[in-house]
Amino acid sequence: MTDRVPALTSTTVAATEGAATSGRSGAEQATVLVVEDDPVLRSTISYNLVRAGYRVLTAGDGETGLDVAHREDDRLDLVILDLMLPGMNGFQVLRQLRGQSAVPVLILSARGEEQDLVDGLELGADDYVVKPFALRELLARVRAAVRRRAIPSARPPAVLHRGPLRIEPERRRALVGERELKLRPKEFGLLVVLTMEPGRIFGRQDLLDSIWGEEAIVDERTVDVHISWLRAKLSEAGVGPDVIRTVYGAGYTFVLASEPETASGEFRSSPSR
Repeated sequence: MTDRVPALTSTTVAATEGAATSGRSGAEQATVLVVEDDPVLRSTISYNLVRAGYRVLTAGDGETGLDVAHREDDRLDLVILDLMLPGMNGFQVLRQLRGQSAVPVLILSARGEEQDLVDGLELGADDYVVKPFALRELLARVRAAVRRRAIPSARPPAVLHRGPLRIEPERRRALVGERELKLRPKEFGLLVVLTMEPGRIFGRQDLLDSIWGEEAIVDERTVDVHISWLRAKLSEAGVGPDVIRTVYGAGYTFVLASEPETASGEFRSSPSR
């Protein structure tokens, strides 16, 4: 436990843990599942989420968390998932959860190694918070995740043709010839955004705003990790990783081999924000 997360008395915990608000008229009535084995931390998080107006469900281990997630799937808006759980660890829970649901997952971990971040994102996590953390930051990330889930994004064209790529945004698939690329949701989102405007330079923050949401509090390294995965899959499919180019100090751009650079050797940049 850390002094950045205030402790609660047992009386307060008993009165608040698992409490719920009624109705689902907006983000403030969203349902959040907290899977955390530390009872004090679990109760602290639950208490503050309830105070913020969320309906809160809790689980002290991975098996229970999966059972609750399955039972509440149609109402669940976010899962806060600890990695260091007894029995089934958080990575195993996330893997099984992604097999049954697309609900956003925010990982909590006492381990801040970059490999844990990469592993969590690769398994389908949407955000990652390292312990110890400030409750204000955690609540901000929860609000951002819930709002992203509640607000539909603008509809892109039904089909995008970019060289050998055929992208079908509504069906959430990308093909090279008859072969469908196996893309994670964020990878597919990045591909759509970049291919909508070939030649435009998207800064990392532009991509975070477009895919993760403007209110998301996510490290820009997350974009680099997903771009790396996307490039590898495009290369494996025969498209070539160089169609997504890094513009150092600026961001990323999608350029087909047939599309020339400007006379200055630079690409068109996104407008100032």
